[in-house]
Amino acid sequence: MATTSQPLRGKTTCKKIFWAVFPHACFILSLVIYAFLGALMFSHIEGTREVTISDEYRTFLQNLTFLARKLSDNVTENDKMFKDDIRELFNTADPVWFINPEDRWTFFGSLFFCCTVFTTVGYGNTYPVTRVGKYLCMLYALFGIPLMFLVLTDMGDILATVLSKSYNEFRKLQSKILASKLCSGSTCSKRNELKSRAQSKIVINEPLTIMEVLRSQSGMRQRPVKYRNVELFEMLIARENENTQPARNKSMERWSSCPELAREKTVSRVIENFDKIGKELEKLDVPIVLMVLVIFVYISCAAAILPNWEKKMDFQEAFYFCFITLTTIGFGDTKLEHPKFFLFFSLYIIIGMEIVFIAFKLGQDRLIVLYKKVISFCAEKNMPSKKIYPK
Repeated sequence: MATTSQPLRGKTTCKKIFWAVFPHACFILSLVIYAFLGALMFSHIEGTREVTISDEYRTFLQNLTFLARKLSDNVTENDKMFKDDIRELFNTADPVWFINPEDRWTFFGSLFFCCTVFTTVGYGNTYPVTRVGKYLCMLYALFGIPLMFLVLTDMGDILATVLSKSYNEFRKLQSKILASKLCSGSTCSKRNELKSRAQSKIVINEPLTIMEVLRSQSGMRQRPVKYRNVELFEMLIARENENTQPARNKSMERWSSCPELAREKTVSRVIENFDKIGKELEKLDVPIVLMVLVIFVYISCAAAILPNWEKKMDFQEAFYFCFITLTTIGFGDTKLEHPKFFLFFSLYIIIGMEIVFIAFKLGQDRLIVLYKKVISFCAEKNMPSKKIYPK
């Protein structure tokens, strides 16, 4: 029986892990599939478009030829006027004229464009030109942005849980260190002895009466009355908790003997996981300074790695680019030469947007508290003071 029960327990544990991870994997997989489908769509529409020479482009070439002849005739005179004319001419130029659609709208280039759409970054150096591409871009963003926010919220719960647990463990460790420094030897030994006795009496196999509890403690009468009453009270609470706890073994046997009920219970738990999206993020309460420090370290790590394949970037430029990206500002003033490598950074973008989103959420909560305090203070100042009239 023992050999057959162990594989069943292993299968049950694997199923529990699968159904616990299933909602998170479902959201991420949906976003990945959505990005690949968008890349195929835009690479086909924008990459195969016909390049037509417009009248504006012909006029631009004629003016450029005229300025080039003017420069060759008179090189030294009116240099400032020539620079102004060149600047004015190139301001009228459309960047689409100098781009080959097949080179820009490859599969990886289109995938990079899709990532900038549903993450709302929008650098601006790659955009649809055809009318069909523009309409499909609006439709693609209409469904892609909510899906991205759903993934951000779901991943934010995981990150919020990790942050809150880490912060709470750090606070517990800090409090233990401070308690050990402030605690004297005699009082600490008595407290530890009481805790060890209380913990040893928590597990009670059979319900005991009060008399049996008293008889089992032979050395209790020798102890002071104060500590003896504390121990007796803790043992009675442990006995009461043991009686009120549900019988877990019987419930497990019942679920294992009826697979249909177990299946329904698993499905209900998965549905509850979907309903709990965003709950952990709402309960997160860590210092805003800690989140700012996490953002700084996170962006600094990427800024140290990014110049390895973007040779025109240094650390400061990469730090600026990562900040503009994670905050979804996306000016487009800093362009990437190798967007294929940046696609491997997509996981970095999602996690980084999570951290920035959590920081913004904490900052929003702090601002609301601040506004409440200011309004309460102003209301108290404007309240008329009570006048005391003489009798």
